[in-house]
Parts: sequence; C-alpha cells; structure tokens
Amino acid sequence: MRKYLAFFRLRFTMGLQYRTAAIAGMTTQFAWGFMQIMIYKAFYETQPDAFPMTFSATTSYIWLQQAFLALFDAWMMETEIFDSILNGNIAYELCRPIRIYNMWFSRSLANRISRAALRCLPILLIAVFLPYPYGISAPVSVIHFMLFSMTLVLGLLVTVAFCMLIYGLTFLTISPQGLRIMFTSMVELFAGAVIPLPFFPEKVQKIMEILPFAAMQNVALRIYSGSMSATEMEKAVLLQVIWLIILTSGGSLLCRYAEKKITVQGG
Repeated sequence: MRKYLAFFRLRFTMGLQYRTAAIAGMTTQFAWGFMQIMIYKAFYETQPDAFPMTFSATTSYIWLQQAFLALFDAWMMETEIFDSILNGNIAYELCRPIRIYNMWFSRSLANRISRAALRCLPILLIAVFLPYPYGISAPVSVIHFMLFSMTLVLGLLVTVAFCMLIYGLTFLTISPQGLRIMFTSMVELFAGAVIPLPFFPEKVQKIMEILPFAAMQNVALRIYSGSMSATEMEKAVLLQVIWLIILTSGGSLLCRYAEKKITVQGG
C-alpha cells in the first residue's frame, strides 16, 4: 500500500504545479457555466412549471458540475498511460514489483484530485456570492451535505474505475482513439454532464439511472440540489457501491489478463 501512496503523492504534487492551466480552465468553466444557466433561464421563463428541478436547483447543479469537472470529466485521461501501452514502455512497468492496475488507479486518482483542488474553491466562492437564483444555493440539510460529500468520493472512484477499463481495453486494440471517443461520449450523455438526468423522459431516465454512468457525477450533484427523495438516494448510493465493485474487479482482471498476453516488439 505504501508504494501506491507514494505514486499518489508524486502525481498529486506534480498536478498542483499547473496553476496557469488551472486559471485558464476556470475562465472557460465560468463562461460555459454562465452560458448554460442563461439557456436554462430562457426555457424556465417559457414554462416555469414544466421542469423536474427548480431553476435554483439547476443552477446549483451546473456550478457544482463546473467546480468538480476535473473529478468526473471522462476526457481527462492520462496520455502517458496510452503511450506506454502503444510504444512498448509498458515493459518497464512490468519489471517493477507492483500491480500495474493499482499504480495506474492511484495515479489517475491523484491527477483528478489535484486538478480539482486548484479549480473548485475559486469557482464555488464566486458562485456563492452570485445573486439568487443564479448562484449556488446552500444544501437542503446537513444530512444532504454529508451524503453529497460521500457520494462525491464514490462517484470519483467509479469514474476512475471506468477509465481503468478503457486503459485495459487499449491492450487489445491497435489505437485507443476509437475507444476514447465512444466511451467518453457515452459518459458525457448518460452521466448527466450534458443534460441532468431528471430532464430526460421518465422511462429513459429509469434505464439511465441503472447504468454505471449515473453512478458518477449524477448522484452527488442531485443530492446536493435536493432533487432526490430519500428512497432514490438510498438506491443511488447502493448502485454506486455495486458499480464500483464490478468495475474495479473487472478492470483488475482485464489488466491481469492483458499483462499475460502482451507482446512487446523490438528492444
């Protein structure tokens, strides 16, 4: 465990060095967040009672989404890992007395947390002081905030575990580009990154909530905004735990299988 914590600390420290990139990212996220809010505002003014979430809850959802984008953005995978698989440098990793899956998991986790640490506080602070209903509202209750914190961590772990599956599948392909485009597009849609899941038709929403993508950002952001009942929250948290176990187990087995079958040419 200590060696994987060392990988985590190293990657986390490296990630904190990219402050200029974080400032540029925050500027983009503020612009995107305001644009989304104005779009929803136009729809709410047309039919204010036709939406499953209040406008205030929707704006809170959007600002939280922007603040913690680095935790759940499926596009934010490590190019280093893909390159090591494709160019054969994975051979150096295989010589180390470590589990590649555990090392990559700890690195990916640290990379996401370090990026989020640089961006989330400034975005949240500014969003708190924006006039109602354009800013972020306080959580419905202390219990909701505690559940939000717990599901935020679970959602992050599910996201990393899902990305680990993509790394594992890269061993079995010539190029990872097709996999990245297909799976990340699915995450963007089915995790509620483009449109919150409550805005989908009820029958479609029920199917989407069972999928692993809904166990990512969807649960935490909806719990904070108060758009989930007690029963829905219990079911969502249980699904997060189930999908985390399935994805980590499947990813670990896939990685072990790939390690045994991999062939490095040349050298």
